[in-house]
Amino acid sequence: MKKHILTLLLSGIFAVAFAQLKTGENVAVTNTESGKVRGYIHNGIRTYKGIPYAQAARFMPPQKAKPWTSVRSSMTYGPVCPLVDPTTSVSDEIEFFFNHDWGYPSEDCLVLNVWTPGINDGKKRPVLFWIHGGGFTAGSSQELPSYDGENLSKKGDVVVVSINHRLNILGFLDLSAYGDQYKQSANLSILDMAAALEWVKTNISNFGGDPGNVTVFGQSGGGAKVNTLMAMPAAKGLFHKAVNESGSFRTAMLEKTETQRIAAEVLNVLGLKANQVDSLQRIPYPVLAAAGKKALKTVEEKMKAEGKPVMGFGLSWGPSRDGDVLPYQLFSSEAFELSKNIPLLVGTTKNEFFPSLGAGLTKGTKEEVDAFIRKQYGDKADAYIAAVKKAYPLDTKPTDLMDIDTRFRPGAVIQANLKSAVAGGAPVYMYLFTWQSPSIDGKYKSMHCMELPFVFNNIARCQEMTGGGKQAEVLAGKVSQAWINFARTGNPNHPGLPMWRAYNPRTTYTMFFDNQCVVKPQQDKDLMELVTPK
Repeated sequence: MKKHILTLLLSGIFAVAFAQLKTGENVAVTNTESGKVRGYIHNGIRTYKGIPYAQAARFMPPQKAKPWTSVRSSMTYGPVCPLVDPTTSVSDEIEFFFNHDWGYPSEDCLVLNVWTPGINDGKKRPVLFWIHGGGFTAGSSQELPSYDGENLSKKGDVVVVSINHRLNILGFLDLSAYGDQYKQSANLSILDMAAALEWVKTNISNFGGDPGNVTVFGQSGGGAKVNTLMAMPAAKGLFHKAVNESGSFRTAMLEKTETQRIAAEVLNVLGLKANQVDSLQRIPYPVLAAAGKKALKTVEEKMKAEGKPVMGFGLSWGPSRDGDVLPYQLFSSEAFELSKNIPLLVGTTKNEFFPSLGAGLTKGTKEEVDAFIRKQYGDKADAYIAAVKKAYPLDTKPTDLMDIDTRFRPGAVIQANLKSAVAGGAPVYMYLFTWQSPSIDGKYKSMHCMELPFVFNNIARCQEMTGGGKQAEVLAGKVSQAWINFARTGNPNHPGLPMWRAYNPRTTYTMFFDNQCVVKPQQDKDLMELVTPK
């Protein structure tokens, strides 16, 4: 009995010692090209936050970060990009579910974070380079607790990097019509990401990472940013694998005609003439952001009146084909040829932004759901219902019929079909995350962002979203290991999963992530054909 008690006490002591937070002037110190940085060690992982990777004046391309002489303390998250619509109130329940960290805003937001098992040890660990969601207008590297890279780094012996960059009008106002100094202003946000990748190439070996094995991965807007980097000639060679999670909603970009039109309207709203464009540098951000918001709405209305298509969910800030930074459309043959040798892991969640939540029908009856579907799909309603039942024959809730994602998955299928058809190209792996969260009576199903705690192996950090529990932990082990293996070799397979064959338009092999993971051909072809714009 005494021996048993002693064993328990010793195991507790060792557990505490292992989880101990280590800090100090000489703890986790390493070099960067700008100067030395100091982080901290937690659970054996060296963590660095808020390291400047570049600097930039408003509407100017990023430049090398200013060097520093002393050891830079890098233990807390740096500034986030200002938002057009700052958060001043939240909806209690869904805020509990997501548990956001809004951070503090500053235009000087070109910073990154690093998690690594070791520094200056000569190891060449795979690097996972995370790009946050929030469309191209909002978000940050600290916004969700799932983004924390400690557990992923520890589980896979990998280096995790996450970044902040310019967004909204700061990252995408096309002033190219007003002088060569603004030639690249339409895509400064994308240039920021490339600058961060350049920083990784130059510095990550000091953090135990391999600059020759970098995987870019992102979700929602972050996934769209991954697609954009894959179409960017200057980014070629800066990363070697790509993961797009729920980010194929934007299959094309605006052209210069539209982006210059938006900029002209911004000047008009502010009462500025073309020769006064430089005064934009001095306008307070809230005034600038409000002018941009008004300009977007005005140009969108004019485009619609002219019969021109408005892509996505309405005219908004984002990358454009400027002929310089981004010379090709995202899903053009030239773009796919550029990324030909980049293995791609792509997928979505089953429900994403499911309609019953917005319609107040999360407990909708069969009759209410049927009425909604018929209003939504008109004479295609019966075909829609049949297609959903064919794809998901085991679903039982009335709302399951209306809550299948039809906004994000079509683009993912299009991207997988086009990229996997490139002759001699790297493999494509398709997934569909169907696991349903039990949190808050299962109300939020497999919604947008649901896979993130599983990818980062952060179930305990995200219990509000996942409900915690053994099943979630087991699935997180499988999902995170797939991402780790893909980053290491370009192949996500591991013994915990059924054989995950590469996708092509004929076989359409898809990994369904759930308590029971299975690989099947695409189950929703009829549904995708019905909801994909012709």
